[in-house]
Amino acid sequence: MGSPFKDNHPSNHSLAKKLIPWTFYAMLPLVLLRVYFYPYPPHQTTATILTASSVSPPPTLSEDETSCDYTDGKWVPDRRGPLYNGSTCGTIKEGQNCIAHGRPDMGYLYWRWKPKQCKLPRFEPNTFLQLLRNKHLAFVGDSMARNQLESLLCMLSSVSAPNLVYRDGEENKFRRWYFESHNFSISVYWSPFLVRGVEKSSTGLNHNELYLDHVDERWAADMNGIDMVVLSIGHWFLHPAVYHEGDRVLGCHYCPDLNHTEIGFYDILRKAIKTTLKALIDRKGHDDKGIDALVTTFSPAHFEGDWDKFGACSKTKPYEEGEKTLEGMDSEMRQVEVEEVEAAKMNSMQLVKFRLEALDVTKLSLMRPDGHPGPYMHPFPFANGVAERVQNDCVHWCLPGPVDTWNEILLEVMKKWDYESRREE
Repeated sequence: MGSPFKDNHPSNHSLAKKLIPWTFYAMLPLVLLRVYFYPYPPHQTTATILTASSVSPPPTLSEDETSCDYTDGKWVPDRRGPLYNGSTCGTIKEGQNCIAHGRPDMGYLYWRWKPKQCKLPRFEPNTFLQLLRNKHLAFVGDSMARNQLESLLCMLSSVSAPNLVYRDGEENKFRRWYFESHNFSISVYWSPFLVRGVEKSSTGLNHNELYLDHVDERWAADMNGIDMVVLSIGHWFLHPAVYHEGDRVLGCHYCPDLNHTEIGFYDILRKAIKTTLKALIDRKGHDDKGIDALVTTFSPAHFEGDWDKFGACSKTKPYEEGEKTLEGMDSEMRQVEVEEVEAAKMNSMQLVKFRLEALDVTKLSLMRPDGHPGPYMHPFPFANGVAERVQNDCVHWCLPGPVDTWNEILLEVMKKWDYESRREE
């Protein structure tokens, strides 16, 4: 018995022979018009093209279709929630494990960043690991670098377990993990200034000492074994400090008991980043292996009132669009970092083995006053009622939390770089 759609009547064959050519010629103008006005599927963006890393995008993409402004957007509700929770990975710093510490509201977990002109895809752990197969990624900087690193480790652990292969025992400031599934290593280096520095302590100096013309060798000495580095500094520059350059003291920040000129910290931050990026270019920009580098921009704090009072950062929703503007110190810190990245990119344009981008997260982070641990930096802080003094963390980010978005953007930068590399082959 044949197909129910098959008809062998000879008159039907004759009619079909006459209609097929006319149908083709009638539809041809419509097809040509569609191709002319809509050469790609509607709303196609770079993000969706780059998601399929195994398939090369068309070589005729315009510049607009190979870039995305992730800084311009808004937070929108997302019912899917994060890829992990406070118990699914063992790398979360105790003070950022808000769920385990009893934070009662869970709404802060159900938002995602929506850029205005493109799509930011959900993080793809397997894609990330595949792009960094046989490589070494290092996060270098202060506690915000560690916050971002631990977010990434938790997201990657949803598909592959990392093994801690090194720690120095100094408050987890230097650690390395290894993903055997992809021969991939990821490290964190404590370096709150990126340049050489002596940190203030309870038993020594009551201010920091910075040497702005020397990169910090605690991480830079390992540069030859690093394929990609994410740099993140800012908050430590707000502390009292004395600044050195060469054999002279440039001045200081908040040092009334010392005989030095007060010069603030914006230009000092600029000098530190300039020295760091120059070291990367000089040491890695000319060799066969090269290096990829990103600078995560300043992450604003959200203290409203005293740090040791109840309600210092008690908001439970993101700011709405237009409710909060980027200004003052937050804007200045970001601007210094972005400008120095752009200047270094210009100075290294001829280097094919050196790639650099600013991971600009300042505005999207500014809009998330609800994402900090607050009093839940400590376990169950109100188990015995509200005390007179309640220590709050309105600087770092709960894990999971808004910092996960930083790594979603990091992955999109990596996919863009991969696309560009394959296109040049």
